[in-house]
Amino acid sequence: MREKFYSTVRVRYGETDQMGYCYYGNFAQYLELGRVEALRSLGIRYKDLETEGIMLPVVDLQIKYISPAKYDDLLTIETRIEEIKGSRICFEYKIYNESNKEVIKAQTSLVFVAKRNMRPIKVPEFIVKAIGL
Repeated sequence: MREKFYSTVRVRYGETDQMGYCYYGNFAQYLELGRVEALRSLGIRYKDLETEGIMLPVVDLQIKYISPAKYDDLLTIETRIEEIKGSRICFEYKIYNESNKEVIKAQTSLVFVAKRNMRPIKVPEFIVKAIGL
């Protein structure tokens, strides 16, 4: 089993709809938080990648909404790096509320690209080593 990384975020009032539920569009930002912090824990910072001329755009996002998150819920984002292949890196996520009830399941795929021309590049070797896949 691949390593899991954990981050937390509290649902803020401005992130809720009229029903008091976390607006569905906010979950993409929560996934980004999980992804960035997972990579950071491995010594890979987005800021450093960009300084090196490497960008990492999302090319695929899939979310399955299971139960609502509500205002002031403390959510735990479980992030796992599923695969590195060619120029892609794929992540899987689960988000849980404080009662350990699953809120969403999600996957994202990102592509490493050269900032100078926005063309795909092979996943840098230092990233493959840091992740250990």
